[in-house]
Amino acid sequence: MVRWWWVRHGPTGRRDMNGWTDVPADLSDTDRLDRLADFLPAEATVISSDLTRAITTADRLQRDRARLPNEAGLREINFGAWEARSFDDVQAEDPRLVRRYWESPGDVHPPGGESWNDLSHRVGKVVDWLTGEAGDIIAVAHFGTILTQVQRARGCTPTEALAQEIDALSVTCLVWNGQGWSVDLVNHHP
Repeated sequence: MVRWWWVRHGPTGRRDMNGWTDVPADLSDTDRLDRLADFLPAEATVISSDLTRAITTADRLQRDRARLPNEAGLREINFGAWEARSFDDVQAEDPRLVRRYWESPGDVHPPGGESWNDLSHRVGKVVDWLTGEAGDIIAVAHFGTILTQVQRARGCTPTEALAQEIDALSVTCLVWNGQGWSVDLVNHHP
């Protein structure tokens, strides 16, 4: 049995479509970070997305845990031409596409960006590759990244997955039993 302890990076304060834009995390709540680090299994291996907000959060949680190289495959969804823009700005530009993107996630993608299915495939490849290779894994990543794996474990639709909250510095624990995935914790706050 392998457990993936997904941790969403620290808050960024951003309210735009922030996927691949490399912004820092606010890690000033040291008490909360200490509680989170204490909660996570001491023997797990740490990995993170290669974006700064995930790297610095993982660095803060690592302690004496082994660390794998940062992984681009664990990045947030690529919003392409919508990247780092407000929802209102993008909505004004192409309201039909934006509506389809959020209401029917799957194969719809922003100009030059990824669809939900693209993100799920990219993250799934990394998870499949690492599961069983390093024992339990603490993966510091992003809202969409984590939700693709919640969707996988629950066998739900993208729309159902996107209805799930994943807060900054929350823990989602998914379990691989050798034959399938199950959900242990979602959006847990230690």
